[in-house]
Amino acid sequence: MDDIDFECTACGKCCHDLRLPLTLAEASDWLARGGQMELICEAIPWPADPEPPNAQADYRKARSTPAASGSLPVRVSIILAAAFAGPCPNLRADMLCGIYEERPLVCRIYPAEINPFVSLTPANKACPPEAWNTKPLQRHGVLVEETTRRLIELSRRTAENEAPLRMRLCHELAITHASLANEGFVIHAPRSSELLAALERVRATPDVPPASAEWTFVSNRSVTVETLLSVGAAVRLDEPVDA
Repeated sequence: MDDIDFECTACGKCCHDLRLPLTLAEASDWLARGGQMELICEAIPWPADPEPPNAQADYRKARSTPAASGSLPVRVSIILAAAFAGPCPNLRADMLCGIYEERPLVCRIYPAEINPFVSLTPANKACPPEAWNTKPLQRHGVLVEETTRRLIELSRRTAENEAPLRMRLCHELAITHASLANEGFVIHAPRSSELLAALERVRATPDVPPASAEWTFVSNRSVTVETLLSVGAAVRLDEPVDA
C-alpha cells in the first residue's frame, strides 16, 4: 500500500501491552519515573561480512556489536525495552500521554516504521479503521511528514551510536546470553536500581570501548543447537521442542 492516510484518534490501543525500544537516555528517564525495563538480546553468526551490495546486512551490522560465541564470530544486537502489561504507566485516564513533551522517539514516530526494510502496514497496527482515512501520511511509499522523517533518521543514528554502549551495559550487568537472530529473543530483566546505576556509568564514559565477552546462544530447538555446535558456537538448549 503506497498511499496511506492517518490521524490519531486517541483510542489508546497503541499504548497497551508493549515493549517499547528506548535510547539509553530515555531508558534512564523511564527507570527514574519508576518504570520497568528489559534487555532483549539476539546474535547472528558473522564469520565475515556479506558480499556487497547488501543493504540489509549493512543495516544489521551498524546496529550490532562484534563478539564471539565459542570459536564463532558473531554480532550481538541489544534492545533496551520499556515493558508493561496493560496500559502504559504514563497513559492518563483520558487516553492522552502524561509525558507527551518527553515521550520516547518510538512513540513520536508511530505509526511509521523505523526499520527501512519493514513496510508500513495498517493491518499490523493497533489503531482503529477510522484512523486510516484522514490526513496524508505516506504517498507513493514515501512519508510526507518532514518531522517524522527527521525523527526516524535520528532514531537510526542513535541506534548505531549506542550499539557499543549497549554491549558495555550488558558487560556491566554480566549478561552474555542471546537468541539466534530471527528465531526469538532472550529477555533479561535486571533489577531497576542495578540497571539504572549501570546506565549512568556507561553514559558517563561514552568513549570507552566495550570489553570482549563470550556470548552463549540459547535455543529451544535441538536442530538449532546442533547446527550452532557444529560451527563452534557456545550454546545452551532450553526447553527443547521438536523442530
